[in-house]
Amino acid sequence: MRFFNQVRRKLILDNKKIQYLKYALGEIILVVIGILIALQINNWNQSIKDKESLNEYLIKIKSHTKEDIEQLEALSEGRKQIADICKKARNSILDKTENDNLFLFKISGSAFVDFYFKPNSGGYESLKNSEYYGKINNTKLDSLLAKYHGLVDIIAENERSYNQYTVHQENFLDTQFDRSLILASAFMPLDSLATKATSQSEYDQAFLEYTAKPAYRNVISLAAWQFDTMIEQYKQLTELGDLIIAEIDAIATD
Repeated sequence: MRFFNQVRRKLILDNKKIQYLKYALGEIILVVIGILIALQINNWNQSIKDKESLNEYLIKIKSHTKEDIEQLEALSEGRKQIADICKKARNSILDKTENDNLFLFKISGSAFVDFYFKPNSGGYESLKNSEYYGKINNTKLDSLLAKYHGLVDIIAENERSYNQYTVHQENFLDTQFDRSLILASAFMPLDSLATKATSQSEYDQAFLEYTAKPAYRNVISLAAWQFDTMIEQYKQLTELGDLIIAEIDAIATD
């Protein structure tokens, strides 16, 4: 009898141990699940914060790209006007009708104006230097931005080359020609010029001689064809800019 009591007591103790182990295991599982849920919530919250931070950069890039596009439109219009004038002047040179088109050659001097496309790359550079750039790495937006800023560099080089050439030619003209009558005619009011001893024919003659200089005509000829290339590049950059804006909008709605 005593033996059976000992066996029964042992079974009860063993059963309690098993129940305790089950309880302990259940507690451990609940703790692990709680930790996993907490980590998931934390990751979710961090993901939201990261997306909001990335969107701030993208909104800035979008704004800057819109500014660029507006500037490109103005540059395209201005360069087209100058290119059209220079093409007409070039045709006049070929037709040997320069003396009949003095005003045309006067305004062709606008080809000497050195203006540049000045992109706002602040948003893009900030994103590149941030921890969030990896979020768009190897994406369509990443590819578009790389193409966009690669073309920006090409445009900058072409503009720099052209403007340096015009400055060189203008500096050479300054050593070969007295531009006092030309500058007076270009910038002084007509009523003021009328009071001077110099006649209008003298001003016109000075312009004829100045615009006949090879250095002056070289710039006209260069602008007549190179501006078309620049305008085409502005167009390509605008198209890339529109694609970037559209892609940023698509990301914002995801």
